[in-house]
Amino acid sequence: MKKLENKVAVVTGGNSGIGLATAVLFAGQGAKVAITGRDQKTLDSAVAEIGHNAIGIGSDVADIAGLAVAYQKIQENFGKIDVLVINAGVFVGGALADFTEEEFDKTSDINFKGVFFSVQKALPYLNDGASVVITSSSLATMGLMGTSAYSATKAAVITLAKTFSNELAGRNIRVNILSPGPIITPIMTRDGATPEQFEKAKNGMAAKTVIGRMGESDEIAQGFLYLASDDSRFMVGGELLLDGGMRIK
Repeated sequence: MKKLENKVAVVTGGNSGIGLATAVLFAGQGAKVAITGRDQKTLDSAVAEIGHNAIGIGSDVADIAGLAVAYQKIQENFGKIDVLVINAGVFVGGALADFTEEEFDKTSDINFKGVFFSVQKALPYLNDGASVVITSSSLATMGLMGTSAYSATKAAVITLAKTFSNELAGRNIRVNILSPGPIITPIMTRDGATPEQFEKAKNGMAAKTVIGRMGESDEIAQGFLYLASDDSRFMVGGELLLDGGMRIK
């Protein structure tokens, strides 16, 4: 039997990379899938790849007022939500001495504030017993140079998952964290990196893991499926770490 048969699943930032791989897997496991993202072109392409009558809703997690509108559209199409994956995020790196207020606000507005209100605004649209999964990062507890603002937001959402789980326990809504390590995604080449730069970056990140390679989006999607399904029914306010041993090296 498919693990998400007839479930309604929403993946924010589901138009590329890990989010898209997760949406494809969920649809294959029987879910009615809705994805959100800021770029309509990539949304349309992703929906075509997902198939299974998936829908794409234009939404920016930094636009708080627009979140409820997106959830309302999803409910009109599919009904209430059983699985909510909060995956939309941004990485802005930089040294402490050089980091600007604009960069800080962008990172915080999307990765922290956006996560908080993505869950809050979803509450009227969630079924009791729903599973909420928030994407964090293996960097959340590592202190890697040049990632202070990003890592802090990813640490903050781990705490959100714990407190949200307590607040939503009366509705049997579980909130958990999935923390990926270095994963090969389109974001690595989005800023115009050359093939040589891509290989250098990939090799550098692979060297930070115990297993000596970067992960694939499909491997992370399997973790989201575990947290979304009843397989993880005893996991509440927890963290699933899929980082190839990056935290322990």
